[in-house]
Amino acid sequence: MKGRADKDGSDTLRERLRRIIGPGLITGASDDDPSGIATYSQAGAAFGYALGWTLLLTYPLMAAVQMISARIGRTTGHGIAGNLRRYYPRPLLNAVVALLLVANTINIGADLGAMADATRLVLGGPDAAYLVGFAAFCAVTQVVMSYQRYVAVLKWLSLTLLAYVVTLVLVKVDWGEALLRLVVPDFAWSTGYLTTIVAVFGTTISPYLFFWQASEEAQDVAENPDRQALTRDPEQGEAELERIEYDTLGGMAASNLVALAIVFATAATLHGAGITDIQTSAQAAEALRPIAGSGATIIFALGIVGTGLLAVPVLAGSAAYALGEAGGWPVGLARKPLQAKAFYGAIVFATAVGMVINFTPINPIKALYWTAVINGVVAVPVMAIMMLLTARADVMGRFTVRGPLRWLGWLATAVMAAAVVAMALTSL
Repeated sequence: MKGRADKDGSDTLRERLRRIIGPGLITGASDDDPSGIATYSQAGAAFGYALGWTLLLTYPLMAAVQMISARIGRTTGHGIAGNLRRYYPRPLLNAVVALLLVANTINIGADLGAMADATRLVLGGPDAAYLVGFAAFCAVTQVVMSYQRYVAVLKWLSLTLLAYVVTLVLVKVDWGEALLRLVVPDFAWSTGYLTTIVAVFGTTISPYLFFWQASEEAQDVAENPDRQALTRDPEQGEAELERIEYDTLGGMAASNLVALAIVFATAATLHGAGITDIQTSAQAAEALRPIAGSGATIIFALGIVGTGLLAVPVLAGSAAYALGEAGGWPVGLARKPLQAKAFYGAIVFATAVGMVINFTPINPIKALYWTAVINGVVAVPVMAIMMLLTARADVMGRFTVRGPLRWLGWLATAVMAAAVVAMALTSL
């Protein structure tokens, strides 16, 4: 009897974990994409432990924004673009979606390039072959794989983030200094320092994450017969909002802890060795070799590939959801390709264009600067609209966002607005 009880208990625990772990975990993990890894590596290499505090500060802000995004999808049954189409002027929707598409496509190109560079670092061989292979794999799996299996794959890929925890274990960290700078900022009023702060904020709080999590929550409503939009079935509200809270807090915590591990690892190794200029995640992996050994380099590089395989589909998928919802097309990874031709076509097109960028004179790494600018500019109005949207009873019913979550959402919006101003001032 005891064995059976234990089995039933473990099955219950497994079911509870399966229910809680959802879009929030995938969203948080995809935030640490190869481009983000490059940003965190640059922060650690250039300023040592001094910017650790930024990741402590951004955690409650990004968690609040992502929680609000998830609530929009779960409550209304539509993503952010779908709600913009219903309640706001068409020119605003078109401008936001166009900027998101540009930013996501450039980001896809940079991530694919970083994945190819990291693979060449470990295995040797030509970048071009790896680049085409990764692009094809990311596009094809989204088109041909069933929704439930695809989501399961994304959840497993999130475990690749552990590579950076392992890297942190392999290097010698000055934990006294690291923990001090986590809570006591060491400000340097310079253009480089301020620009890096903006880059970290822009990397952790990005529009594509808002669109993806809201759309995935809406997708789960459409995919599961026992779920309804909360405006239609308010009785599901308490349990679903609790699930969203746990899922998002966990996913964002994992994202920021991994980002912190990257900053600490590169601060302990690269900054300590006088290597302060890192432009790509692959450069960070290569620079670790003479300092921390080949093992750290390989683990760091494999993490780049794993996170890229997770992030590229999220970038392409969020762009396709936004474009499809804006156009009123059938959308959703649960649909068969012939049922949502334009949606899947947008995924393939964004991935293909991102790949092609790497074969043009355009430097995708330099283009990431402009992606950060676009993301920063887009994030502020999108976040403001989200806050206004979630205060409307005609949209959210009884589930309007109130209390501390609402104040954190507005604080995050203000911080991002300040980041855009700082970015503009440091660019003059």
